[in-house]
Amino acid sequence: MSSLVAGIRYTADCLSEEKREGTLGLLFLTDLKGYDVVLGKLAATSVNAFYGLIAIFPVLAIPLLLGGVSIGEFWRIVLVLANTLFFSLAAGIFVSGTSRSARKAMSGTLILILLINAGLPSLGGWLAYQHQAASVNTAFLLPSVGYAYALVFDAQYRAGPNEFRWSVVLTHGFAWLFLALASIAARNSWQDKPVGALAARWRQRWQRWSYGNAAERSAFRRRLLDLSPCFWLGGRHRLKPMLVWGFLGLAGCLWTWGALKWREGWLDVGTYVVTACILHIALKFWVVSEACQRFGPDHRSGALELVLSTPLTVTEILRGQMLVLKRQFLWPVLVVVGLDFIFMLAGARHLSSGGDNFWVWFCSAQIVTLIGDVYTLCQAGMWIGLVSKRPNRAASATVARVLVLPSGAWAGLVMLTTFTPLWHRVEIQWPFFLGLWFAMGMIADIFFSLWARFRLLRDLRTVATQRFVPGRAPLALFKRRGDQSDSALPPAIASQT
Repeated sequence: MSSLVAGIRYTADCLSEEKREGTLGLLFLTDLKGYDVVLGKLAATSVNAFYGLIAIFPVLAIPLLLGGVSIGEFWRIVLVLANTLFFSLAAGIFVSGTSRSARKAMSGTLILILLINAGLPSLGGWLAYQHQAASVNTAFLLPSVGYAYALVFDAQYRAGPNEFRWSVVLTHGFAWLFLALASIAARNSWQDKPVGALAARWRQRWQRWSYGNAAERSAFRRRLLDLSPCFWLGGRHRLKPMLVWGFLGLAGCLWTWGALKWREGWLDVGTYVVTACILHIALKFWVVSEACQRFGPDHRSGALELVLSTPLTVTEILRGQMLVLKRQFLWPVLVVVGLDFIFMLAGARHLSSGGDNFWVWFCSAQIVTLIGDVYTLCQAGMWIGLVSKRPNRAASATVARVLVLPSGAWAGLVMLTTFTPLWHRVEIQWPFFLGLWFAMGMIADIFFSLWARFRLLRDLRTVATQRFVPGRAPLALFKRRGDQSDSALPPAIASQT
């Protein structure tokens, strides 16, 4: 999975960043060709990913000493992982060559990877279901790296060695195709092109839909300015909240279609859990994406310094940014919480008394965790988005701290209790593991929300002047003793926070 999403982290914004800064065209004033730029960017941005992949190969070889894994399986998994990394990096640099926005490049890379590795197998499964076929046509499975991974083991490989080879070759071919297309796009997409009359009309129409006409903008501005100037500055785009409602509406339509088609087979605990997980994950990732955009772009463009030169205090600025996020996500989050309660009550009817108790406690923990995670992602996302040099790293850094870290620590403790002989003498029930997961999640939420809030209140004005001043990494949790990196900065204006 890490190899499959590496393109989102490392290459999705490498060419689009050059376009935004206006430096991509300077490279073509030299004798460099499109493929020179693309291959150079690929090598420069993917070194860390390549070294990280090499570092895990000795770990993967440990089962060879223990037995149960053949040398052929080891080398096949190495080949699949390296091929997957190359495919993902190539997909990221291709999308980056056709984009200017970092968010669009990252989302486009994710969509392209999912389309090939999940969309095609899903389409093949749907066609097999419609035609009542015994198995899925392998033509839909071969481009997926997951299919090659499934054929790594000796039993599956002996049953279809040619399918494994063709899957690896197709994935590798897609990667080279993406690099070729990126070379063409990099050569032609950096130039400013005149906007046609039709495109100009559509652009004006879209702006009118997004911000309203003059009268609507004036009324909307007065209403938001009464609450907070930063609220109006960040919440002028009227369609952003509608996008969240559109996603929930589409999910509701798909869920209703499944309920009408499968009826009682659809209305079970498994469906409720999968639906809630999809909604929770989508909302959390959406929240962190928007939170990281609150200060980051303004900091890099210098607009944040202009805002800080006004009489607004840091507390008022933070309040306005939180109002923007509240306007976009508060009611959708409450709707999802309401659906969770409905699923909890509906699922309790299908379970026994013991399962009923676990189900109620599990759903309650998920609801509280959703609320805590969303608030923490807002606070931590604003701070990490402010101090991150690359916008595509801010969201992943926030998710890693708030969501991945407590879950990984919980999984490690569960494994520790499983393999520790002392715990074999004690019968551990589900309340222990559920309570441990909930407690670790809440501790992480409280810690990171307070940490981000403290850093924003204390360092917002100072960090706003650090665009061109080298210093300590602002993502560090604590300031090191004796760190004098701020000595080269002009004194920040004191704020009444």
